[in-house]
Amino acid sequence: MITFMIVLFVVGYLAIALEHVIKINKAVSAILAGVLCWTVYVLMSPKEGVHHISEQLVEHLGANAGILFFLLGAMTIVELINAHNGFDVITKVINLTSKRKLLWIMSIITFFLSAALDNLTTTIVMISLLSKFSLNKEDKMFFAGITVIAANAGGAWTPIGDVTTTMLWIGNRITSVGVIKTLLFPSLVSLIIPLITVSFFIKGKIDPIKCSSNDCNQDAWERNSVFFLGIGALLFVPFFKSITHLPPFMGILLGLGVLWLYTEIIHAEKHEEERELYSVTTALRRIDMGSVLFFLGILTCVASLESSGILGTAATALNQSLKNPLLIDFIIGILSAIVDNVPLVAGTMGMYTLTDFAVDDTFWLFLSYCAGTGGSILVIGSAAGVVSMALAKINFMWYLKKISLVALLGYVAGAGAFLLQEMFIK
Repeated sequence: MITFMIVLFVVGYLAIALEHVIKINKAVSAILAGVLCWTVYVLMSPKEGVHHISEQLVEHLGANAGILFFLLGAMTIVELINAHNGFDVITKVINLTSKRKLLWIMSIITFFLSAALDNLTTTIVMISLLSKFSLNKEDKMFFAGITVIAANAGGAWTPIGDVTTTMLWIGNRITSVGVIKTLLFPSLVSLIIPLITVSFFIKGKIDPIKCSSNDCNQDAWERNSVFFLGIGALLFVPFFKSITHLPPFMGILLGLGVLWLYTEIIHAEKHEEERELYSVTTALRRIDMGSVLFFLGILTCVASLESSGILGTAATALNQSLKNPLLIDFIIGILSAIVDNVPLVAGTMGMYTLTDFAVDDTFWLFLSYCAGTGGSILVIGSAAGVVSMALAKINFMWYLKKISLVALLGYVAGAGAFLLQEMFIK
């Protein structure tokens, strides 16, 4: 059974990676791989275990649905801001003509915004912002690829910036002060090194942004108020979660509801056709549902590997073969580029307790860095990367050729900075 499931996963993974070669949409490959892995799992298990497997599937479905609803809510908010030309608030400030300067500024903004929001939401916002600039397809994909690195790096140094860091924080393995103080510098290094590297290759100018007649006639108050209310709704999610302890998708739906109500009120007196342009229903139609199904397929596929114990077995084998705890963290970061970092971190938390490593121990903090930034090495290795595949139309092989090497360089450099920092402090 295990061998069959691994083969299905590998075949599905290759189909996703070779999407442009085999001419099959990656969402199809992801969904088929996810469903077939669960089918093999249940058919090849003892009959008395079928009920337990069904419960596992329902449990994962609940967690995955929360992620998907969060994604839908965040994408809808961003589309509403975009419909009102709200991102002009930012583009007017950073309306640069130099590609190199624009790349640096947008990456730094992404880094700190991801720490305040999370890497998934930030990627959605920043790739939507990229569409405002006169970039060709290649440049847009390149900027989006660096955005993935910046978003993952920014998410690694705060307890709310990445789901794995949040897991370690809630599990009392790290503290807010500990992770911020320790990981800010290594995470910044993991972004700066790729930026310096690509700066030698990215050259040229872009045309300054010029508003169309419709954009210029857009009411400034409407544009600005929708932008700040939308960004406020996104920033509100971590606070909502910490206060209510409800899942993040509840916070994003609350923010969407408030923004929806506000846009209904400000456009109430307009003609129906004009009002429709700024409605949530129109925003929902603009969302690529294929990317949402792709996301569902990937999550379902990885959940089958976790439920069947394959990932747990892999984690145990890794622990037995590598005796150095920090080396285990580093390898987990590499593996998170291939397999979702959430079950890998969950497995590690199961293997080691606070008796083995105390709160804010170097082991937990380095695990937080590695799991958070390692996913940037491959486009499919993080939620930010998967979203960029949908929104910026990045394909696996292009990312592998253009971004993976600099992402790996940044990952290794950040890890080195972490270890040197620990040696210097101690």
